[in-house]
Formats: sequence, structure tokens, C-alpha cells
Amino acid sequence: MVEPDFKKSGGLVPAVVQDDDTKEVLMLAYMNELSWRKTLETGKATYWSRSRNELWVKGETSGNVQMVKEIRIDCDNDTILLMVDQVGKAACHTGYRSCFYRKVSGGREEIVGELIFNPKDVYK
Repeated sequence: MVEPDFKKSGGLVPAVVQDDDTKEVLMLAYMNELSWRKTLETGKATYWSRSRNELWVKGETSGNVQMVKEIRIDCDNDTILLMVDQVGKAACHTGYRSCFYRKVSGGREEIVGELIFNPKDVYK
């Protein structure tokens, strides 16, 4: 089986996360070998949190779990694409459906994404 080359980039590889139905890009996270194995084992998207330096099962706190439908690896074996069923509708910890909810146009920021929940109510 093809596997990501974790040695190439210091143990972490980027994981692009896309909604399996709509093909919307939901987020970018990082995976190490442990999170890769957990994802394969459980079918739930599991990442490595660089800020907390720990394993992170997406949706463990918020309930917005990502069930993996398909996994792709790029030609260099150093980027993962996860096609997911976004349970709970919000992928972003800020409460938006996608982490890419802002558009920059003419030097200005415009909110173009859908706010699903208030993070103050979820993360206490």
C-alpha cells in the first residue's frame, strides 16, 4: 500500500480536507504517522495538533466529526487528500463550515462562508 513519506518533511505532512459530496475544501491540517494510522483504523479524520503537540480527533469536542470516505496521496507521497462526510456541518473551529470562509478582494476581507455555530458556546 502507498503511504505518506513522513520522513521527507520532519514527520508531518499536510492533509487537505474536502467534502466528499460538494467537493468544497473544508480545511488544511497536518498528520504524522500516528494520526495516519488512527485515521485508517477508525475511519475518523485524526490529525496532529501542532499548537497542542498532541493527537487530535476532529470533532471530539465540537461533535463536528469527519468520517473519511476516500483517501488520496499525491505523486510525491508528501500530501494527503481526505474526502470526508462532514458530520455536524462545521469544519472550522471558528464555527464556519469551511476554514476558508474569507475572501480577499481589492485589499479587503469579505466573509463568504456560512457560520454554523458560536465557538464560545462549544469550546469552554
